[in-house]
Amino acid sequence: MTPEIISKLFPNPLPSIADIEAKYPSRNLQAGQKVTRVAPSPTGWMHVGGIYAGLISERIAHQSGGVFFLRVEDTDQKRKVEGATEIICNSLARYGIIADEGVDVNGKDFGPYGPYTQSERKDIYQAYAKKLLEEGQAYPCFCEPTDLDLMRKIQEKQAQRPGYYGKYAHCRKLSDEEILANLNAGKPWVLRFKSNGDSNKRMLIKDLLKGDINMPENDLDIVILKGDGLPTYHFAHAIDDHLMGTTHVVRGDEWVSSVPLHIQLFVALGWKVPKYGHCAPLQKLDNGNKRKLSKRHDPEANIKFFWEEGYPEVALIEYMYNLINASFEDWRRTNPDKPAFDFPLNFNKVSNTAGALFDFQKLHSISKEVVAKMSAEEVFNAVLTWATEYNPAFAKRLADNKEYITAILNIERNIGKKSRKDIVKWSDVENDIAYFFDDTFTCDLSAFTEELHISVDEMKEIAKEFKAVYSKDDDKNVWFGKIKEIAEKHGFATDMKAYRENPSAFKGSISDVANVLRICITGRTQSPDLYQIMQLLGTSRL
Repeated sequence: MTPEIISKLFPNPLPSIADIEAKYPSRNLQAGQKVTRVAPSPTGWMHVGGIYAGLISERIAHQSGGVFFLRVEDTDQKRKVEGATEIICNSLARYGIIADEGVDVNGKDFGPYGPYTQSERKDIYQAYAKKLLEEGQAYPCFCEPTDLDLMRKIQEKQAQRPGYYGKYAHCRKLSDEEILANLNAGKPWVLRFKSNGDSNKRMLIKDLLKGDINMPENDLDIVILKGDGLPTYHFAHAIDDHLMGTTHVVRGDEWVSSVPLHIQLFVALGWKVPKYGHCAPLQKLDNGNKRKLSKRHDPEANIKFFWEEGYPEVALIEYMYNLINASFEDWRRTNPDKPAFDFPLNFNKVSNTAGALFDFQKLHSISKEVVAKMSAEEVFNAVLTWATEYNPAFAKRLADNKEYITAILNIERNIGKKSRKDIVKWSDVENDIAYFFDDTFTCDLSAFTEELHISVDEMKEIAKEFKAVYSKDDDKNVWFGKIKEIAEKHGFATDMKAYRENPSAFKGSISDVANVLRICITGRTQSPDLYQIMQLLGTSRL
């Protein structure tokens, strides 16, 4: 490529390669230390899979004593959404995935290898593109969209592999004179990488998560600089990972097919190739079949779904660890009180490489365990924080009744392994405690007659008789004794053994009578400890 062509392609001064390399010196890493990154695009909300991959990257770096950084890959300016960088930063921070370097919530850089936003590194990319051009490893392409569409149709008709390669790489064959004429005519251009690969040859890829993968070499002459002068992902990530000292890359497995190209780019630029690990997408069951968690169809694909529903952040992280590594459950049983981030994670132990199934039942089970370990005050504060943002009316009720609601949340709490495990997420709490307030208490006794085989009139009579003898001063034994007396009076067995041996001799058991009282007081058949509920409500509210 002649100097005249190069000067027309890059008319503005660019930093020298030597100056760029000096600005980004190699990291002084000790043996075993890893440098990883999370590099989302600011195209809107954050996918829950981004938290999944980000957690792996952060743990791999920090558990090795290395560096984890956040890079914003915004070279596709058409898809960029205002405020998306803030969402990315808040999402990661919310789940304890803290970067040592990168971009903060205000879009400001912190760390010595910035800028960490790709659109601010345009001159760097162009300097390396110019270098490839000078070395004969790149060329300008003047093909218009209509040309490329026609080429694809021809390839499809001839059952050929799609892409810009071989005989289809028309602009690769242009002479310097033709290139210069096109430039002088003001034709728009992109810069393409001149691949030296052969798709008939195979190469072995050692993926950190998927293991060995045998793939064809890349022979596509991909675009490395677009018409706006910004790079494609392929080119930008190679330059940035080199300059920022990335040693290990964790990303979605939609990029597996691009690994031969990415290796080729690193080699062409004379750099060491980082190690790649590709995560399969999170999946869900749909009519008995597994499918990828979809941005379009599944609200839970958006990380904000978990904020709006009020899932405790710790619970989601615990669940992510379960998806990442099957041995986490055993570790948790052995280390019940340690933070999840203490779990030793490494690439060799990452499981579900075929695609982890997102299971809400498992998440709910974990969330109940997490909330059960919290004090009533911690639960109250977490619910208030959530409600302040997502349910202002309930937030007011919480603030106006702090002592009372904290006492409600304290029922059956801090009792070791028997601590209550009924709260899954903060959005459930309003309904869970509704029966403690006169204006939200509802009870339709007729809805329970079939289940308990007791008429509404008898339920009312049992409740009336118990209220007449109830005293808040009773201890639990006295309280239960009064229930037994009423049960016996109405023909219910007070001895479960006798009831099991001859159930037809009784209307039911004492548990049915207790359930009648529970329904009359709470409007439901399941609740925390009934004795403690009555103690808290007091005689006047029963």
